[in-house]
Amino acid sequence: MKAAMKSGDKARLEVIRFAIAGLQSAQKEKELKEPGAMLTDDEAVSVLQKDAKRRKESIELFKQGGRNDLVEKETAELAVVMGYLPKELSREEIAAMVDSARAAGANDFPSLMREVSKLTKGRADGRMVGEIVKEKLGA
Repeated sequence: MKAAMKSGDKARLEVIRFAIAGLQSAQKEKELKEPGAMLTDDEAVSVLQKDAKRRKESIELFKQGGRNDLVEKETAELAVVMGYLPKELSREEIAAMVDSARAAGANDFPSLMREVSKLTKGRADGRMVGEIVKEKLGA
């Protein structure tokens, strides 16, 4: 945040402030449930992923509405948020995980999704995982 302030990058600063506010809100919610508890790294990543997902949905809606100015703004903000998330897995890496789960004995959609989701937690979109599992089961 300090680097964005010093460089005068107002758009990046705004996104970082919004992300920090979301993390602080999640921290307060957790403290209400368990006094003294801190957010884990997985929970923090989950908060950032929700923000990224919201921005992706906004981009799609703005595209449908023909608001290219807002599409560009949201895309730039999404790039900032994605910089703080773990690198996403490629389709090939997910397909390899599906193959290894099938080799381990999971042969129906729910069990494959459960196993692969454990492996890809926080690093892949659930829709893409579902598509790959369906492709592998259909093949």
